Amino acid sequence: MEYVQERIATLHEFGEGNGGRETDLASNAVAAVADAAVVVPMTGRELESPAAERVLGELERLEPAPEAVFVPVRAEPERIGPFRDWLDSFALPTRVLWCNAPGIDALLADAGLGGEFGKGRDVWLALGPAADAADAVVVHDADARSYEAAHVHRLLAPLTMAFEFSKGYYARVERDRLYGRLFRLFYEPLVRSLADAHDAPIVDYLGAFRYALAGEFAATADLARRLRAPRAWGLEVGTLGDAYEVAGFGGSAQVDLGRHEHDHRAVAGDTGLEGMSREVAAALLRVVEEHGVDPAYETLPERYLSAGDELIDQYRADAAFNGLEYDPAGERNQLARYAESISPPGPDARLPRWTDAPFEPADVLAAARPWRERRIGSRSQD
Repeated sequence: MEYVQERIATLHEFGEGNGGRETDLASNAVAAVADAAVVVPMTGRELESPAAERVLGELERLEPAPEAVFVPVRAEPERIGPFRDWLDSFALPTRVLWCNAPGIDALLADAGLGGEFGKGRDVWLALGPAADAADAVVVHDADARSYEAAHVHRLLAPLTMAFEFSKGYYARVERDRLYGRLFRLFYEPLVRSLADAHDAPIVDYLGAFRYALAGEFAATADLARRLRAPRAWGLEVGTLGDAYEVAGFGGSAQVDLGRHEHDHRAVAGDTGLEGMSREVAAALLRVVEEHGVDPAYETLPERYLSAGDELIDQYRADAAFNGLEYDPAGERNQLARYAESISPPGPDARLPRWTDAPFEPADVLAAARPWRERRIGSRSQD
């Protein structure tokens, strides 16, 4: 247990340290659920997966229920029907958005926003309707096998204390190994190498988050409308860049969500961590450039590798201290792979703030529902 603060407010889980007492803050966070919308992005592989089943089952336990649970789904046409039927089986106020529906593709293309798609685009499509429906928006992934309903309360708690943005952090320790590899071995050493060369507030802000690539965050509806989402895996970093502009150090907080167990990706390939590192790098470097930092690309990969080497020595000591397996050579191999991702970001293809969007959230809801309207009991609102 520790209680160290970062440049942003860091809210810890002290376990039984409060004697199990119910606090006013906890009560406020529970009550805030009724005025919040939850966004849970999914792809076809989440259909009836154990992790997604757990997430939705835990959300059913929330009392009061959230204003709405938006599920942006990217799935093949033959799977979207079964997906909706499966979601309807949960006692939740779900609103399903089929993110690759023909109507969505046409809506974006007509607005000049066609092109690459991925998690960022899916979440962005839901953020507008979610911010219209509620005072606050909670976003989290559907692949956490350790997910608990209390995570929604914890993410919302800072918003009841006048913060505008809240980010989750947690330990990624599974099977007697350290995970969270893209954060540990790419994001953290890259930010450290920038911090060593630049005394810039934006770099301090990006370095203050204990798990910057976590998919779990909460924001006021106003801040959610002002996020410019990268279209794919750069979403988490892009969100931090906009949160810095809107909320800054004083309006941002991070909350301890304990230990998470997630699905794991291979390292190599465009769909692995190697491919994700390119998108994370582009988002991160675009954010710091926008705030006046010159990354000095000619030396940045070398500086990144040096920072990564130092961190690997620290991870090795931490793993040994806790009796965990650790493979320094394998981790250094990942460093070398990720270093290839460090280059100037290409053209800016971020989606606009919803405050500047060329269409309304209602247009997205209509375009994402090509099926016949129906209701099952009182659960489905789509």
